[in-house]
Amino acid sequence: MTHPELTLFPVVIELDVAWGEMDAYAHVNNVVYFSYFENARIHYLDRIGWMASKLETGHGPILASTSARYRKPVSYPDHLLVGARITDIQPDRVTFDYRIVSMKLNAVACEGQAVVVSYDYNAEKKAPIPDAVRKAIEELEKPK
Repeated sequence: MTHPELTLFPVVIELDVAWGEMDAYAHVNNVVYFSYFENARIHYLDRIGWMASKLETGHGPILASTSARYRKPVSYPDHLLVGARITDIQPDRVTFDYRIVSMKLNAVACEGQAVVVSYDYNAEKKAPIPDAVRKAIEELEKPK
């Protein structure tokens, strides 16, 4: 499934809102959106081989920062489309943009951003992004 608001996002996942994700105000709790972002980010990282790189070499991604801008409240039941894309690549980090579209509202419910750093888990310090990962990002983000 796709949506016009997600045409620039090469990775889009689908999630259903769970009843337990709502708070006392009867909408999805603000912290749950970070879980939605995480699901899209992990899917993206799997697709470009960065998660496999961590298992094989010890060089993998680590989250440095994240933020969200809430635009419309989401509640149960709803079906969400969560897009992820990389908008900036540096030697040792990337910036993710996220967009969550509510199918019930037919609108963007939330947008977010994250900085993910390339990390050498064995040496416990940042490291350059592996060449194969960088190439996979460039290929995935190439305009169609």
